[in-house]
Amino acid sequence: MTHTTVKNITEAKIVAIGGGHGLGRMLSALSEYGENVTGIVTTTDNGGSTGRIRACQGGIAWGDTRNCINQLITEPSVGSMIFEYRFRGNGELNGHNLGNLMLKALDNLSVRPLEAINLIRDMLKVRPHIIPMTEHPADLSAMTTGGEVICGETSVDELADIPQRLYIEPAVPATKEAVVAIQQADIILLGPGSFLTSVMPPLLLKEIEQALKKSQARIVFVTNLDKEHGPAGMMSLPQMLNWCERSMGGRQIDTVLTDKKREELDEKYNQHITSLASNNHQWRHDREKLKQAIHGIIMTR
Repeated sequence: MTHTTVKNITEAKIVAIGGGHGLGRMLSALSEYGENVTGIVTTTDNGGSTGRIRACQGGIAWGDTRNCINQLITEPSVGSMIFEYRFRGNGELNGHNLGNLMLKALDNLSVRPLEAINLIRDMLKVRPHIIPMTEHPADLSAMTTGGEVICGETSVDELADIPQRLYIEPAVPATKEAVVAIQQADIILLGPGSFLTSVMPPLLLKEIEQALKKSQARIVFVTNLDKEHGPAGMMSLPQMLNWCERSMGGRQIDTVLTDKKREELDEKYNQHITSLASNNHQWRHDREKLKQAIHGIIMTR
C-alpha cells in the first residue's frame, strides 16, 4: 500500500494506541514531537482505584489516561506531586490515586471528558494530545471458546484460555477527535502493552476500525519484551497481528517493531529489529531506544 511520505521528521503526525504503562512509555519517548503526537487511550479498566470510582460514580475509566499524563510530566511541580499522589492507610481513600479523583471531578465539572484531560494537560504543561477512545462508559467483554460471555477487563485477564472474541459493551461511539487524529496520521503505533486489555479495546470501536481500514499511514505493531501473564501470554505474535487486522477491517499491519527476528512471521511483514530494552529492566522499553526506532521507521520510504 502507498503510505503518506514525511518530508520533515519534526512534522510527522504520530498516533499511538493502547493503555496504561505501555502507551505512557511510548508517549514519553516521543514527547519531543509535542502536539504532533496523539495518544488514543483505552477507557475500559474496571480494577483498582479506577474500578472503585466507576462503581461509585460511573463514567469512563481514568487510570490509563492518568498513567500516560504521569509519564509525560517533564517539569516536577506541586501540581504534578498532587496529581501523582496515592492515598495509603485505612478507610475509603486507601489505594485511591488523587489524579484519578481529579480527572473524575473535572469530568463532573466539564462538558466532556476530553475537556477534563485538556485542563490537566494545560496545568501540568503536557504537550502531546491524549484522547480517550470513547467518552461513554463501556466495558470490555469476551466470549469464551465454550460460548460463555464474561464482562470486565479484570475478568478477561483472569481467563484460563484465549477468548474466542472480544467486544465493547455497550457499543459506544469513538471520540471524534480520535478518529480525526487517525485520519491525519503519518504513522500509527499499536502497543506495547497488555494485548487484550490495552491494545485491542480501541480497535473494537466501529469508527476507529473504519478510520484504520482507510488509513494511508504506516501502521506499526510494537511487540512486548516479555511474555504476558493471562490469556494474552498464550497467544503467538501471528495471532496477535491477525486479531488486530481483523479489527481494522482487514487492513494489514505494515511493520513489526521488535527486539529480535521473528521467524514465525510471514514475509509480508517488514520487521524492524533493534535493541529496545532498558538497561536496568529487560522487560521495559527504553525511551531513547524507542524514540530512535520510531524515528527510523518514519524516515523509511
